[in-house]
Amino acid sequence: MPSVLITGANRGLGWGLLNLYAKDGWRVFAGTREPAKAKELNDLAAKSGGKVTVHKLDVEDHASIDALAKELKGQPIDVLLNVAGYYGPKIVSEPGGLQDFGQSDYADWDKIYRINVMGPMKVAEALIENVAASTQKKIVTLSSILGSVGGNDMGKMYPYRASKAAINMVMKCMAIDLAPKGIIAIPIHPGWVRTDMGGPTADIDVDTSVTGMKKVIAGLKPSDAGKFMVYDGSTLPW
Repeated sequence: MPSVLITGANRGLGWGLLNLYAKDGWRVFAGTREPAKAKELNDLAAKSGGKVTVHKLDVEDHASIDALAKELKGQPIDVLLNVAGYYGPKIVSEPGGLQDFGQSDYADWDKIYRINVMGPMKVAEALIENVAASTQKKIVTLSSILGSVGGNDMGKMYPYRASKAAINMVMKCMAIDLAPKGIIAIPIHPGWVRTDMGGPTADIDVDTSVTGMKKVIAGLKPSDAGKFMVYDGSTLPW
């Protein structure tokens, strides 16, 4: 039975991906910051016959990541999916949500980087032996088209763009450094999705995004390692 670990599994894209993998009979490790408050997630896990389990995981807290790694020691993880992310206190469609030049909140820069960059890095480092022990050996981190330097033609959104450009580089480095272990590492753009983060005016719904991403992940080959991929199977410029 293949297995997947999903961070940020209790809502949005994490919740959508979890449902798809659970429906396909995968062993799903669902990470969420506050398991006691994740009612839908707990209900799904209770009905899964043990195939879905809920785990406390706050990617901003390195001790939380280490605790999960200890809990899952020796458990192969075919797909490590870094979904948890943070845009900032305001979504794009709200006043002030474009993070304009001159409006920087540097405490929030720290939070964005800790969650979007250091979080996925720490999760990967803590669980690398779990991935290496699996059959599929895939590490996938949700990035964003906003992290594409070559595709940036409108500016703004400084901390979020910078964090996604940074995690793209992290994943590119992983693709190179982990290749000897047979591990495929990529960043993937989920599209602009109608979630709490993406807002109500985004281009696509959650189902379109997660169905596409799951298909891309299933088809990953060693030659895809390090590509900046999109939910529809295309690639983006760095």
